[in-house]
Amino acid sequence: MANNDILRSIRDALELDDATMIKIFREAGREVGQSALDAFLKTEDEDDYIPCSNPIMGFFLDGLIIHKRGRQEGGTAPAAAPLAELSRNAILKKLRIALDLKEDDLVGIFKLAGVTISKHELTALFRKQGHKHYTECSDQLLRGFIKGVALRQKG
Repeated sequence: MANNDILRSIRDALELDDATMIKIFREAGREVGQSALDAFLKTEDEDDYIPCSNPIMGFFLDGLIIHKRGRQEGGTAPAAAPLAELSRNAILKKLRIALDLKEDDLVGIFKLAGVTISKHELTALFRKQGHKHYTECSDQLLRGFIKGVALRQKG
């Protein structure tokens, strides 16, 4: 699942308009204009498509956390350059933080999307890579989570 697909899915799930998305990027310290946003939201086969790199996706997710939860008091300024490597697990974790979700919330969101996941399986997704119980988040699982968020958003 490409970052562009994830960006489009999050946009649709949270019902974000262009102005809000540009604001989200700005809150993370990244200026993104309308034309760049349009290019990120296109599919690979469309003209003017620009791949959404891991750092750009990182800026968006960091901005989403700030947008949804506010800046941390005494917190440092947003990172000048988010991680070059952005795993599906990191994306899931940043979405969890942005949406202020607890374990039960996450299990419920997955259930809405038709994905059955135990709390044990869930905690394995948030473990540090290299931990013996770490489990890599698949594209299918991330897609299911975002679908569940959309269903929850619509009520």
